[in-house]
Amino acid sequence: MPATACVEPPAIGPYQLPNRVILAPMAGVTDRPFRQLCRKLGAGLVVSEMVTSDPSLWHTRKSRSRLDHRGEPGPRSVQIAGGDPGMLAEAARLNAAQGAQIIDINMGCPAKKVCNKAAGSALLRDERLVADILDAVVGAVDIPVTLKIRTGWCENSINGPRIARLAEEAGIRALAVHGRTREQRYSGYAEYDTIAAIKASVTIPVFANGDITSAGKAAEVLDYTGADAVMVGRGAQGNPWIFREIDHYLSTGQTLPEPSQAERHHVMSDHLTALHAFYGQHMGVRIARKHIGWYLGTREDAKPLRARFNALEAPGEQLQFVDELFDRSTPPASHGISAA
Repeated sequence: MPATACVEPPAIGPYQLPNRVILAPMAGVTDRPFRQLCRKLGAGLVVSEMVTSDPSLWHTRKSRSRLDHRGEPGPRSVQIAGGDPGMLAEAARLNAAQGAQIIDINMGCPAKKVCNKAAGSALLRDERLVADILDAVVGAVDIPVTLKIRTGWCENSINGPRIARLAEEAGIRALAVHGRTREQRYSGYAEYDTIAAIKASVTIPVFANGDITSAGKAAEVLDYTGADAVMVGRGAQGNPWIFREIDHYLSTGQTLPEPSQAERHHVMSDHLTALHAFYGQHMGVRIARKHIGWYLGTREDAKPLRARFNALEAPGEQLQFVDELFDRSTPPASHGISAA
């Protein structure tokens, strides 16, 4: 049994999390259908895609969908992104008024279009601005504020521990740390020494993020860093079962069997239906292509299957594709659906 088995899940302000596995915010991925699916399959907390701090842009289709949290259980965590303290504070107030229960500040995104606007991980280069933003946002709302960062801007400026102390002093209630610099983007491997140093330097909950792709890896990272929870990003793409697998392993030291073909069929079909309903027929079909592509990614015939799926233009065709995929590969019905 992992040494982490007896550790209590963390709390974020008044919200006690049910376990130690969190879905990371990912632009273009963690929309409402995916968040609800991951929560159903064991995520203790899910965080929305980042919403721009500029309310004048909230009328766009993309922003409207990112602000839609109808039907989601609490606590509802909404991530905001920007580089202006006053604008971020106002965005926090507006999101709280619309039902957000936790505000998360993005200082971890490495995308050029974000960093070029002095937002995301670009903020790590200006610690005074970081402090101003944290003070402004925490002071603007009476709900918990959390922060997501990287270890630093580049290998020569690993300032994660200093940022963490600024965060704690400002009243940030939890901190997620991706174990790469902005310069690394997603290349190479995450390192956990800086996360361990950050955990040792603050008393607020710390969530370890980066390359969490299995239950065993999650336990190793928690033991090594002393972090309070793991945050799973790309490891959940096409594998939303990872949350219950990690939670089960951390609780019991035992590995759950992989989901049956019957359950894979059921989850993929339900995910498709939710995407079509949320985005509408035209956009739903297009957005479904990347999600189903991730599910197909582990198969030897992934490339031709993706090409076939990406050519489909109607919701019914996509659902039929998934049905036929499992008609050819589903084992006898007695295998049933894996226990959650």
